[in-house]
Amino acid sequence: MTDDDVDFPPGDGPTSGISVTLTAGTLHAIRERVGKRGVSAYLEKAAHRQIERDNLDELIADFDKVHGPADPEAVAVKRARLAGGASNAGTAA
Repeated sequence: MTDDDVDFPPGDGPTSGISVTLTAGTLHAIRERVGKRGVSAYLEKAAHRQIERDNLDELIADFDKVHGPADPEAVAVKRARLAGGASNAGTAA
């Protein structure tokens, strides 16, 4: 049985080398942040975050199919509360 036969969740399993092509500016910015030896770990974390975001987008799309899109006014009220904006006591969303 090879590693390709096992279904590892993101972030788990043995490491595997691949070739990745990045623009010079992106690679430079990454190396400035983490150095030459930290690029792989940085890209692993970035890929993991993107997978989480993709999964969340899919979950939201599925929710919207069942329940319809969120009410923009209710979202704005909750966003203001989370951001520490003006309190809207008595406004339920």
